[in-house]
Formats: sequence, C-alpha cells, structure tokens
Amino acid sequence: MRTETKVLLLLLATGCVAPDTSPGASSEAEERLPNVVVLFSDDAGYGDFGFQAFTEPDVEGLTPSLDRLAAEGLVLADFHTSASVCSPSRAGLLTGRHQQEFGHEMNLPIGSKASGIAAAGRSLADRMRAAGLATGYVGKWHLGYREEDHPNRVGWDWFHGCLQGSRSYYAYDEPTDLRVIQENGVPTPEEGYLTDRLGDAAVRFMEDHRDEPFFLFVSFTAPHGPLEPRPGDLERPELARLEPAKRRKHAALVAALDDNVGKVVQALERLGLEDDTLVVFTNDNGGQTQGGARNGRLRGRKGMLTEGGIRVPAALRWPGRVEAGGVSDVPSTTLDLARTLLSAVGSSEVDDPALDGRDLLDHWTRGAAVPDAPLFWRQRGARGQRAVRLGPWKLLHEDPDAAPQLFDLRSDLGEEQDLAAEHPDRVAELTQLLDDWETGLVQPLFGSVAK
Repeated sequence: MRTETKVLLLLLATGCVAPDTSPGASSEAEERLPNVVVLFSDDAGYGDFGFQAFTEPDVEGLTPSLDRLAAEGLVLADFHTSASVCSPSRAGLLTGRHQQEFGHEMNLPIGSKASGIAAAGRSLADRMRAAGLATGYVGKWHLGYREEDHPNRVGWDWFHGCLQGSRSYYAYDEPTDLRVIQENGVPTPEEGYLTDRLGDAAVRFMEDHRDEPFFLFVSFTAPHGPLEPRPGDLERPELARLEPAKRRKHAALVAALDDNVGKVVQALERLGLEDDTLVVFTNDNGGQTQGGARNGRLRGRKGMLTEGGIRVPAALRWPGRVEAGGVSDVPSTTLDLARTLLSAVGSSEVDDPALDGRDLLDHWTRGAAVPDAPLFWRQRGARGQRAVRLGPWKLLHEDPDAAPQLFDLRSDLGEEQDLAAEHPDRVAELTQLLDDWETGLVQPLFGSVAK
C-alpha cells in the first residue's frame, strides 16, 4: 500500500481526520489508478490463435482463454512488432523507442557484456513506477546480462524469471545463472513446468499488490523452442490429431500458454480487479515456422521483414472502457504501447518527445480516427534489410544492392505482387522516409551486421 494511503487511513482511524461524506465524494477505490497487465508470448504463429481472422484449421478451439479475452475486448488486426527477433523487439516495447537508436538492433548474444536496455535511458517500467504503479516482470528477460541491465535496476520492483532468451520447460539438475528462474537475483528451486511456474508467479504478484495499482509484464517463453510439451498434453483430444510431430508439440506449447493466460485472467476476476485492469496480449515477433508455427496467409517467418516476420496477433480487454467485440484495422506496432499505456494510467510522461510511438488510447476506447503515420523497421545495420509502412503501402528493401519492392497490403497481404514499377513516385516517397529515419540511428552494438 502506498505511504500516503497508510497515513490517511491511520488519521481516519484515530479521528484526526473526518471522512468526506459529502455528495459526490470519491472513495480510494474509485480514485485508484488502473492496473495494466501485458501478456507476451514468444515465436507464436499468426494463425495459431482462434480469435484471428484466419486461424489454421488444425488448431480451432485450442486457445479458449485468449479467444474469450479478445471477444470481450478489441482485436488489433494490423499490429506489428518493432523487430523480427526476440531481444530487439522487447527493447523497443519496453522503452517506447526505436531500438536502433541505442544500438539494440540484433539479438543479444548469451552472456554478452555489451550494453543492453540500460543504454536506452528511461524505461517504460521507470515511467510507470513514477506514475504510482508497482512494477512486476515475470519470465524471459533477454535484455542484458550486466548488473546495470538487470530488471531490478531498470524500473522493475519485482523480477521473477530468467535472464537468458530461452531455457528448458523442464526442471534442470544444475541450471546456469542465466537460465535459472530467479526472484530479484535469488535463484528459485527447479521444480514444475516452466509455463505453469510463470503463470503462478504472475498470479502471486497480483495477489500481493491487489490493494495498489500495478503494472505487470508477463514474458512467457512459450511457444519458443525447445519443443517440450507439458507431460500429458500431447494426449489432449484437441492435440492428438495434429501432424507432423513438430506441429503437434508446438501446439501443445500454445495450449499451455493459453491455460496460463486463463489462470491470470481468472485471478483478476477472483481478486475483484477485472474492471480496473487493462490487459493486453501480443507476441514478440512473427511465428517461427521452422519450429512448428504457422502464419496463415502471411509470407515469411521470424527473422524476416516480410509480414510473416513482423505482423503479430494482438488483443486487449478493459471492461467498461473498451467495447467488446471490436476490431481495429489501424496499422500500429509495439512501439505504440508505451505512450498508450502511459496514457491509460494518466502519466504526464505520455508526451515525452523521447518516445517514438503514438498514443492510441482514444482509438481503443472511443474508436477515434488515427491519421496515417510511417512505421519503420531495420535489421543488421545500415547495410541490412529495412522496410517502411505508410497506410496500406509497404516498401521492403531486403537487399541494399537491389531495387526495393512495393506492396499494397490492402489487396495483397501475402506480399506476392511487387508494384514498384507501377508506382515510382510512391517508391521515391517511402524511400525518402526511410533515409530520413535512418539518420537518427546508430550501428548495432552486437550481433551479425550486414557488410
């Protein structure tokens, strides 16, 4: 409980301050800031969730908890991550800045001493904490291995997770320091199935902070490899029919993820926090089809700047604030989450010019129109791949020594028809936008840089 609240309650109890019983007086519960919960999956396929416009037929009915969440809120049908791989995607979301501005453009090598998320300066957790929310991070970190990059050093009051980008779903006999599930720097016992452990930790944080507003980020490792289903899950009726084995195992990881999303949402309801909590679900990058994910009509996979590498499933729920059953077709990215979530809790930092994303809260809650704005991607440095989106048009430059491609995503979601030759003025416009954006970037601090 916040200090000022404790003092007020003490004064009320001793009679030093009379409670306000005048008409219109508000209780603390009515004045309290909303909670924010972000549920983040890892390497999931665009077509592997039932609430999607096109769901793979073999997994229909596999994700009832997420399907319910989406049905009771808003589906973001044109939503993207700021990167096509895990670490930079998280760096962009959790700072609200293009990660290429501070060199976090590639996956951080295991155990690297390179500067991680701390290089960005103020984090989203710092800003949420300044707004009056308790901050908790559960699960995969993958944002730095130096002491100054530890979650507890960059705005998170409580951290329960692993520093490395992946680990076994089963208990290790002797986990390394980077793979062990730690709690604020202290290793926890190796027991139980990983996805269940993370779901349980998320619930514990909410129980511990039920009397104060909180910001909880749950970074599941599922369904990222290794393909290690929960014991017994492969025999579930909805999974037993799937083929090949890799697809079946991937789907089992998705099912365990959905079970634990349900666990978190049910805990909010049990704690009486459902109406006070904005819940957002999305994924860290495009589906890894080499690991069993499927991206439906999208071309490509994780690691690419085609839609299959950067377009991700997303949905949100906020009872009483976001109308149920809605679908947003506004092109947006995870960079927009920082400003929007800060706006949701009334933070004055929502207008900080250091943030690159947009505030979409009025669009989410009132359906307000959103003007077109360019969305940018780059990976592997100044000689690497890059892309820009403006309205329905996407310019994709996969090879700096070759001509860029132009796609109209309204009619060609699979990026099959290159329209660059037919629209040279559009190519020139989007190329200039990309060139101008890149003037504010630095070369990657780590990873494989294109030459």
